[in-house]
Amino acid sequence: MAEKLTLKQLENELWMAAHIITGPIDASDYKTYIFPILFFKRINDVYQEEFEEALELYGDESLAVAPEQHRIQIPDGCRWDDVLGTTKDVGHALQSAFRCVEKANPHLYGIFGDAPWTNKDRLPDSLIIELLNHFHQIPMGVRDVRDDEMGRAYEYLIKKFADKANKKAGEFYTPRTVVRLMVNVLDPKAGEVVYDPACGTGGMLLETIHHVKERKEDPRLLTLRGQEKNLTTEAIARMNLFLHGMEDFQIVRGDTLRDPKFIDGDKLETFDCVIANPPFSLEEWGHESWSADQYQRHIYGVAPKKNGDFAWVMHMYASMREGTGRMAVVVPHGVLFRGSSEAKIREALIKNGALECVIGLAQNLFYGTGISACILVFRKDEKTLSRKEVLFINADQIYTKGRAQNTMSEGQADEIYDIYKRQHETTEKIEGVSRWVPIKEIEENDFNLNIARYVQKPLEEETITVEEALKDFKQKLADLEHAEDELEALLAKEGFEL
Repeated sequence: MAEKLTLKQLENELWMAAHIITGPIDASDYKTYIFPILFFKRINDVYQEEFEEALELYGDESLAVAPEQHRIQIPDGCRWDDVLGTTKDVGHALQSAFRCVEKANPHLYGIFGDAPWTNKDRLPDSLIIELLNHFHQIPMGVRDVRDDEMGRAYEYLIKKFADKANKKAGEFYTPRTVVRLMVNVLDPKAGEVVYDPACGTGGMLLETIHHVKERKEDPRLLTLRGQEKNLTTEAIARMNLFLHGMEDFQIVRGDTLRDPKFIDGDKLETFDCVIANPPFSLEEWGHESWSADQYQRHIYGVAPKKNGDFAWVMHMYASMREGTGRMAVVVPHGVLFRGSSEAKIREALIKNGALECVIGLAQNLFYGTGISACILVFRKDEKTLSRKEVLFINADQIYTKGRAQNTMSEGQADEIYDIYKRQHETTEKIEGVSRWVPIKEIEENDFNLNIARYVQKPLEEETITVEEALKDFKQKLADLEHAEDELEALLAKEGFEL
């Protein structure tokens, strides 16, 4: 393609790649195959650009391939053209090139995932060749596609894959507008450290980049940290951040609740912003090890054996930095009112003063579940800890109704954030939408945080005129008489005497 692609054209070309493997590959697995090839093509095109620039500058090929000229090393024999020229056992050639690049760049270890490229029953040579030829036609160097455009196209593809995967998408994708709302509330700034303990494909960390840009600050001054259990998803998150031009980030694979990776001595590392949409009501979450948790995440109690919602909340709470720490977490509504050990943890957190806000969202916004969810906001700054109130926002009517799934637009996300901001400027309640509730009142309700207890929409009484009421009565009377006539006719037909 001689002409430079627009962002829309680039997005369309990338989405067309998924159509090539439709059939042999399930929609929920598109990301496993498409993203590694996309990333491989991008880093090769960038490598070639860097080579050409260095060659023009120095006039010496040996200097142009020197490691210091390239952000990512791609050894000879492991490049795009080497794989493209292969006609037999193409999957093996592609997989070998991936491992070669990872070996030459320790910080990229595992980034290409573990797709079974050599399985010819699923991916015959002809299919991989068609896929490679399609990507070969897409120019992906920095001259053609800037980092921000490449990142946006990548995010577009993640969203498309999530739409296609539907129910399974909840494991790796949170609607971007919900993330935007959470990030606006936390307001990360350049120079701060942001952590997502259930980072999926990295969407929440990426939104902090966009937010810092909107603040007219340098996002490269952000430090990003994330942990993700799924190998493929963790690899996609790393690719995602690389393609957005980020350098100071660390995404690691592992079970956050059983084996947290960000450790400072015998304690959890702490961060300025902690943000996550962890899996709802996780059954096998690691209850057996938490009664003696070495990181003190059990100081307010241990979550139920078959429900890990509060384990995530307490892990994130323990990961907040004293003084500057704030966190936003998506949880199912049951977290607000369930009893037993969850009630004890909830009571302790409220008494501690760190819970700042409860935001109730509309139902059916998230992939894989139709239930309503809410956002809990915690802070460890002195002003919040000394405040004797919790802000409740009922935003369950701020959404756009869809056939299979409801959505929240960017404008609607900003509308909820504006309510949050307005309530920090005044203590006056917004009738039926939000108000500051004294902790004493919450205590009187046994520390139940059910939003309807504190923020209720006023009942709208239906008012009709006498004429309308009389007309309605006559119509219903006529309907009743008609039904009686039909019943009498039916009984007579069956031989019943009236």
